[in-house]
Amino acid sequence: MRVAIISDVHANLEALEVVLADIRSRQCQSIVCLGDFVGYGPNPNECVDLLSPLLQGRHVAGNHDWAAVGRLDIAFFNPYAAEAIRWTQRVLRPPVRHYLQALPTQWSQNGALPFLAVHASPRDPIEEYVLDGATARESFRQRQFSLCFIGHTHVPAVFLAVGDEVETRPFRAGEEIRLEAGVRYLINVGSVGQPRDGDPRASYALLDTAAAAVRLVRLEYPLQRTQEKMLGEGLPPILAERLSVGR
Repeated sequence: MRVAIISDVHANLEALEVVLADIRSRQCQSIVCLGDFVGYGPNPNECVDLLSPLLQGRHVAGNHDWAAVGRLDIAFFNPYAAEAIRWTQRVLRPPVRHYLQALPTQWSQNGALPFLAVHASPRDPIEEYVLDGATARESFRQRQFSLCFIGHTHVPAVFLAVGDEVETRPFRAGEEIRLEAGVRYLINVGSVGQPRDGDPRASYALLDTAAAAVRLVRLEYPLQRTQEKMLGEGLPPILAERLSVGR
């Protein structure tokens, strides 16, 4: 079975449409979303409307989702992110707001290749940034899982644990990771709508449960159209500009 793992759409409709078209072309049986449907981008309602029917409950909340519905204080957001959240709060339609309010903090798949899905980290699903091996080690220690997918940092990465030893690796476009017995994996799938690893292409992961393998997919999309809409809505120009450089 092929499972698409996406995260951090951030109301970027152009990136989402390209990613969903690629997922369809690969005949994936299901899609899992790791949160942050909204925030930063100009199309929060449209992205939720397009994506939510495809997930069938395979979804979790991100920090921007919670902030957009008042479940998370934006006092610690940077000024540009906070401004985008305030704009999002004004434009969200009631059904979309209700959808975001009801998102769980974690989701798991059972079966031959079980995995856990959270937005930020297994020990703090909403806010913790896993950027290094030391932080990843704490999640491995505190939660029992063999495979967990995360987003939040917008930077694809792989953390591997064998006993107490944790290795950190970048996760590059087109790279395939073969999941080995006895190794635990914490895999960041990057961001659909706001990449920050220096590559402006949309990012998502493809899990092949039969082959026990995960591949990172990167896709170009018409980001200039997203930028035009962001500026037209009065969102901070820096949020539009950064899409060009993936930072």
